[in-house]
Amino acid sequence: MITLRPADLAREHGLSTQAVRNYERDGFIPPAARTESGYRIYAEVHVAALRTFLALIPAYGHSAAGRIMNAVHQDELDAALTIIDRGHAQLLSDRETLEGVRKAVLHLTGESETAPGRPEVRDSRTIGELARRLRVTQATLRNWEGAGILVPERDPETGYRVFGASDIRDAELAHLLRRGGYPLDHISTVVQRIRTAGGTDPLAQALNEWQRNLTAQGLAMLEAATRLDRYVRLRNPGVADVGSVRG
Repeated sequence: MITLRPADLAREHGLSTQAVRNYERDGFIPPAARTESGYRIYAEVHVAALRTFLALIPAYGHSAAGRIMNAVHQDELDAALTIIDRGHAQLLSDRETLEGVRKAVLHLTGESETAPGRPEVRDSRTIGELARRLRVTQATLRNWEGAGILVPERDPETGYRVFGASDIRDAELAHLLRRGGYPLDHISTVVQRIRTAGGTDPLAQALNEWQRNLTAQGLAMLEAATRLDRYVRLRNPGVADVGSVRG
């Protein structure tokens, strides 16, 4: 059996030895054995655990990666798989949202080429309804309004915000770009240019970059799945193969 020091694990990934110790403390890698003098000794299973955890981060994010490893180390494999399932569901949702925004841009471009006064399809939401649709808080939507991303009308009788079809489109776009890490001022610039039909080039560039990010995340999920499968089987050789489960 190989024996390694914290520095040996850290060197492979360009980490500090303190980071490796922190990962052990947080349960992302198994507890190390100790020498008589108290020094940590790592083995093959720790190497595999660290590789797995680091592969999970670009696939599911740091927090989810940590929860996955914690679940595996607590022998709660179904809990780990549930976190992974949610990650895949979110990626699919992002892809569908991206496609929806692309269609909205095509629709917007088509409208700009038609005669003025073309009636808009009726589709309105209250702030609560829009927040539920996007799964964000109402405070988030008010922040977007403050940044100039959303410009809802007000109900003349109640004074409540009313988000029309164009507002919903802008909110969907803002939600997508925020997930892509774009700051509010950048999103505001893009949305305002689209809103005034001043050109779709900034939006097209942003969407193409987000598409690349989604592709990279999907590929990272494949890599992470391979690492996790190897690690789970290394820890527990008795894990059943898919074929034997179906049989």
